[in-house]
Amino acid sequence: MRPLSILFAGTPEFAVPSLRALLASPHRVVGVYTQPDRPAGRGQRLTPSPIKDLASAHGLTIRQPLSLKGEEEAAALAAFAPDLLVVVAYGLLLPKRILEVPRLGCLNVHASLLPRWRGAAPIQRAIEAGDPVTGITLMGMEVGLDTGPMYRSEPTPITPADTAGSLHDRLAELGAAVLLGALPKIADETLVPVPQDPAEATYAHKLMKEEATLDWAQPADQIARRIRAFNPWPIAQTPWRGGLLRIWLAEALPAVTSLAPGRVIATTRAGIDVATGEGVLRITELQAPGKRPLAAADFLNAVSLEGTVFG
Repeated sequence: MRPLSILFAGTPEFAVPSLRALLASPHRVVGVYTQPDRPAGRGQRLTPSPIKDLASAHGLTIRQPLSLKGEEEAAALAAFAPDLLVVVAYGLLLPKRILEVPRLGCLNVHASLLPRWRGAAPIQRAIEAGDPVTGITLMGMEVGLDTGPMYRSEPTPITPADTAGSLHDRLAELGAAVLLGALPKIADETLVPVPQDPAEATYAHKLMKEEATLDWAQPADQIARRIRAFNPWPIAQTPWRGGLLRIWLAEALPAVTSLAPGRVIATTRAGIDVATGEGVLRITELQAPGKRPLAAADFLNAVSLEGTVFG
């Protein structure tokens, strides 16, 4: 296999294992595209992306355009003369003229088993929907959103303990492994991609903060999945004492109750049991306004929830 000249495009922490794997491989990373520095933290200081930090540490050429539209950006990208463009959670759409630049095209490491969960939030939507399995798809890119042909897919189970955070980390590492494993055959042009079946496609809408407020009239298992899907962002919440109580971890119990949804029915060291539209939800980690997250037992040492009705 002849080593490839690879241009990399990515932004968040999810993309870091893939870039790190390429840097440790025989292939040559000729440059990196990432999103412009954004304000972050309490001081809203301009902060580089995790990919920019890694690329800077390795002395790579970095470009941070606001858009890839226009002839100027196409010419700038073509100047890298890449054999391949690898895209991992970059955050910008690639116009047709960009997709046509690399000799071997553009690859995307996507965090779902396509065509299920195309779009911005595949990890969270898979947990929220109760999918038993998700995975990584290595896809050839085209103008449509996550519609390109698939080179390789690798599944991983979604466990009852998985949050979006834990699944994110596992998929990020799996994505790097799938990418590196497929590159030899992609370089030799012997790996033939398989078209997606559009009839099987679902769309993973971007997460919105407004979704974080829980509806206690929903079944307990559905609420528990949403809590795991929204951890570590935007964190599920419920109105409480004029503020918002954030709920980090919870589990649905095989219990039946006739009490109104949202009513706290028991508080023990094991957790805070709340009636729902169907079944009981046990909260095991939560956060009062202005405080740090606590295990339910520690929270109850300082706060009484007797008689509380959430929502």
